[in-house]
Amino acid sequence: MLKKNLFKLLMPFAAASLILAACGAEENGASGSSDSTSTEGETTKLVVGTDAAYAPFESFDNSGNIVGIDIDIVKAIGEEIGVEFEINNVGWEPLFQQITNGEIDLGISAITITDERKETYDFTEPYYEATQLIVTKEDSDITKLDDLKDKKIGVQINTTGHYAAQDLQGKTSTNILPYETTPIAIQEVINGTVDAAIGDNAVILEYIKNNPDSKLKAIEDDSFEKEYYGLMVKKGNTEVLEQLNEGLQKIKENGKLAEITGQELD
Repeated sequence: MLKKNLFKLLMPFAAASLILAACGAEENGASGSSDSTSTEGETTKLVVGTDAAYAPFESFDNSGNIVGIDIDIVKAIGEEIGVEFEINNVGWEPLFQQITNGEIDLGISAITITDERKETYDFTEPYYEATQLIVTKEDSDITKLDDLKDKKIGVQINTTGHYAAQDLQGKTSTNILPYETTPIAIQEVINGTVDAAIGDNAVILEYIKNNPDSKLKAIEDDSFEKEYYGLMVKKGNTEVLEQLNEGLQKIKENGKLAEITGQELD
């Protein structure tokens, strides 16, 4: 009888302890944050989102690993600042939403720094200079951007190539066909669905190099402005932004960035 009464007395205390423990767990990292911290409070792991359909910046190798210029850059940054990066292929459109939601800490996917994007996200200092190219069939009479005013243009949705096509034809033009990836847009040039595609120079040149029988040509146009890629974080995430800029500056100074990209940035 004494044991039974004692058990009844102890039950409320045990339940209260479990509730307090659960609250403590939520406050210490179970609330949806994607980064990890050491006992000293420094971030030691960051979750990266990318779109692995954008060679040479990010793509899958034959073993299913995500590889490319961007991947080498985050790994080099991690080595310099002592941070582990978990790299996930999330796709182009979801990448932006997942940063907003806090599901991932940062995005790297040949993301051009634009004034419009800077309203919602923060960017590191630039790590790569790029421009747009036109890709069309070798026997096409297209030689410049102005020739595309009344043509069907393939683009990757919500990229600077997409915006360039809209600047040329208008945002509501039905001749602009947006696709999930640039390689799909290029394939539609081959298929004859579109007359040309607009995309980042390195991606188009890589595609033509890897597909020598595609009978495609790349066209430069001076009206395309220079663009700069940056690593992207949620607006106001200064802690992660400062870490990334620190690592980026280090790999600029020690020459690793130039070795990876083949470019020298000021």
